[in-house]
Amino acid sequence: MAQSEFNLDHEISWFVLPSYWAKIIVGLLSCMCFANSYDGDFVFDDSEAILNNKDLRAETPLGDLWHHDFWGGKLSSNTSHKSYRPLTVLTFRINYLFAGGFHPVGFHVLNIILHCAISVLMVDVFSILLGGLQYNSKGRRLNLAPKASLLAASLFAVHPVHTECVSGIVGRADLLCALFFLLSFLGYCKAFRENKEGNHFSIFWVLASILLGAIAMLCKEQGITVLGVNAIFDALVINRLNILEVIQKVLHKDKSLESGGLFRKGLFFRITLLLLGGATMLCMRWRIMGTGPPAFTEVDNPASFADSLFVRAINYNYYYSLNAWLLLCPWWLCFDWSMGCIPLIKSVSDWRIIALAALWFCLIGLICQGLCSQDSHKRRILTLGLGFLVIPFLPASNLFFRVGFAVAERVLYLPSIGYCMLLTYGFGLLSKQAKKKKMLAAAVLGILLTNMLRCAIRSNQWRSEEQLFRSALSVCPLNAKVHYNVGKNLADKGNQTAAIKYYREAVRLNPKYVHAMNNLGNILKERNELQEAEGLLSLAVQIQPDFAAAWMNLGIVQNSLRRFEQAEQSYWTAIKHRKKYPDCYYNLGRLYADLNRHIDALNAWRNATVLKPEHSLAWNNMIILLDNTGNLAQAEAVGREALELIPNDHSLMFSLANVLGKSQKYKESEALFLKAIKANPNAASYHGNLAVLYHRWGNLDLAKKHYEVSLKLDPAAPGTKENYSLLKRKLEQLQKKGDV
Repeated sequence: MAQSEFNLDHEISWFVLPSYWAKIIVGLLSCMCFANSYDGDFVFDDSEAILNNKDLRAETPLGDLWHHDFWGGKLSSNTSHKSYRPLTVLTFRINYLFAGGFHPVGFHVLNIILHCAISVLMVDVFSILLGGLQYNSKGRRLNLAPKASLLAASLFAVHPVHTECVSGIVGRADLLCALFFLLSFLGYCKAFRENKEGNHFSIFWVLASILLGAIAMLCKEQGITVLGVNAIFDALVINRLNILEVIQKVLHKDKSLESGGLFRKGLFFRITLLLLGGATMLCMRWRIMGTGPPAFTEVDNPASFADSLFVRAINYNYYYSLNAWLLLCPWWLCFDWSMGCIPLIKSVSDWRIIALAALWFCLIGLICQGLCSQDSHKRRILTLGLGFLVIPFLPASNLFFRVGFAVAERVLYLPSIGYCMLLTYGFGLLSKQAKKKKMLAAAVLGILLTNMLRCAIRSNQWRSEEQLFRSALSVCPLNAKVHYNVGKNLADKGNQTAAIKYYREAVRLNPKYVHAMNNLGNILKERNELQEAEGLLSLAVQIQPDFAAAWMNLGIVQNSLRRFEQAEQSYWTAIKHRKKYPDCYYNLGRLYADLNRHIDALNAWRNATVLKPEHSLAWNNMIILLDNTGNLAQAEAVGREALELIPNDHSLMFSLANVLGKSQKYKESEALFLKAIKANPNAASYHGNLAVLYHRWGNLDLAKKHYEVSLKLDPAAPGTKENYSLLKRKLEQLQKKGDV
């Protein structure tokens, strides 16, 4: 390097540590930031990706993972989001098997470990990006930027924008993708261990790098971009190409280009290998996907649905500026940026245009410096920094295909590498100009400590859904999904009054938000506000005619309003749109039972149990209906069948015990009653019916005991008072006879 060139590591006022100490410190910093999330719950998307994902369970064949999307649905389905991440799902499955169920601690701990490992790897990655790739005579890579690499890796380790990936379990896709992305990059660097000039290279390590890139892609789609990063690194660092000179030679058709580094050092061959590898991955990915791209809705990514090309372009660029701001100032973080969180820019008079201008002013300035600077070291760092910032972000840019979000913090995990690299370079420039370098170092240390504090606060918010959803209210008050999720969390906790407020606000912000209408209609139905509930649910199915859950809930409301024909039609419409809908068959059976259509009711409940064998309510209703209609033998058979499938369900034990008591199978009936009472000792009806059994059987003392327990638990228990009075009169009569 010439004397006139800027030496980044020489200018930085920072710590000089041996490589292993630098890695230990970075690992500890990354762990400290997110350690408080280790005992958090499953939150937000974890429900669909983990709790409701059948691919995690042992009974699902491992082969199914390769045909299903990230959420456990068939990849070939038109409703699939096409997110193909089988290796990430495999790690979830391993977590599930080792933990013996859905225990979130193991899932969170593994995420924290992955982030620590990635942060440690970043020390090596930044030492190459900032210091160059050189080996000693023994083949060991030299760290030519120990201070700069430590600073950049520390900035990466404690960046708050990573919280979603680390503290949210679903973020493991980004973590695994980043891990193999970095391993692919480091593997590519190993290909030049023997000769740094690139005249000789290891094809094995180039192919290994491509394979690791494929593995990264199987963790998350973004992983394929490592091939582009490797290509830029090869051109700039291995072949030391001056991009501006190459462009000029291409434009002037300069024949010296062919005899230059492009062919002489094997760059063209390696780029060809990378292109072939990338093309193979994309072809296989498209073949596995089976159908066209996923269908997203306007609320997910409103800019992509704008009719005007101008509006789309302006808003895409505004999204980019927001992503850049999240990297620069990660204070306002939100779990979801859709549904009105970012209103569209529809005119150049919108003041937010300033953000676009600022973004492109900075980018163009960096690009010009990266291309035109006479300092090769500066050119390399700026171009590589921009490459790592931009290339991994391309799949989320809407340039090649529509994505299902406007802004998402998780997609910034890999681009933050480029940001930390550019920030470290900027710190080096300031250090060169600053007279009080210690003050500048103290300022950077302050940034690290502030980011660590923000990480701790944010990861604590990710520990529970209530904290996570409420934290978004101040960041995205116009986001209907935020209000919906706060309302849903309150409803799950039984606070229906507060939930109604947030559901109404969600519907106000997004009048077509059918899920908010459905949930609000459900609560109003339970509060017997049937007219408003019917109006909301009718509007929901009008907006989305294939919304099966809303059709079923509408049927329940219509049944309560005694509009039986309409209710039946609503139930069948729900089943039409969702063939396997056991809950809907159950409610349809209740409608038929109310209409005394007993055969139809039994058939509907039987369908429910076929689709969902553990559907306790459907089994119970079948037993009770058969019992009430005098079909005791059939009721007993159904009860025994149900208990074989759900042996620990006390309500089924109770219903079958009643049937056996009427069939005078007292001993067996008594055993089931006692077993049901052991499972649920505070059920007054269990004690009351057992007392009736003893009363019939002639065990009057035991009957008296259980009547009294039943009345103690529920003084207004129907029939129990009368039966107890009858028993007391009988006991008095027996006592008088005994006295005589």
